[in-house]
Amino acid sequence: MLDWIWDIHAWIALGTLVFLEIVLGIDNLIFLAIIIARLPQSQREKARIFGLMLAMLSRIALLVSLFWVMKLTAPLFYIADFAVSGRDIVLFLGGLFLIYKATGEIHSMSIEEEQNNQNNTKPYSAFGLVLVQIMVLDIVFSLDSVITAVGMVDILPVMILAIIISVFVMLFASKGISHFIESHPSIKTLALSFLILVGVTLIADSAHFHIPRGYIYFAIIFSLSVEILNIYFIKSRKQK
Repeated sequence: MLDWIWDIHAWIALGTLVFLEIVLGIDNLIFLAIIIARLPQSQREKARIFGLMLAMLSRIALLVSLFWVMKLTAPLFYIADFAVSGRDIVLFLGGLFLIYKATGEIHSMSIEEEQNNQNNTKPYSAFGLVLVQIMVLDIVFSLDSVITAVGMVDILPVMILAIIISVFVMLFASKGISHFIESHPSIKTLALSFLILVGVTLIADSAHFHIPRGYIYFAIIFSLSVEILNIYFIKSRKQK
């Protein structure tokens, strides 16, 4: 079982898989940062840790259930000549949920701004409700991540180790990302727009219309870079 430790190819696969798991987890981190902002400050750290631990456990559970994961790609039924699998259904529902949640958050931002101008109070969500939303999205994001892992590596311990390492890396990064998004409303709006884009991508994937992830990541990195430059120039003018 530990023979892979002496295999250089297994270590290369581990490093590659950790990198891919972190990249695939970026949209999960953004969603996590936005959803825990609905909680009181005292509960956010707990929700962040719970959310990432749930992500790790759900991915490991799916990996251990490899045969079940692979069956998700097998057709369940047909609509005309279109084969619909369990994976397609999960991706479609997950995409709809992301679009619904992101558009709802954008709408609530404008309502909160009006309320804050009147009485400086902010409505908070229940801790349990936030955890349920995190769990739903963890399953959706984990599915794509696990299928990527299964397609790359055939050594279960390597896949599990890659997931554990990537989650702990994201655990350290998530607090900074959450603080940055919460401190800059324009970045939060951009992040929510990114989640809508990811939702559309998941729905497209469920219809077997693959949109290359490189295009999406380029779009968000370019938009984010422009917005960060804009924030920097605004701060520079204020200092003068």
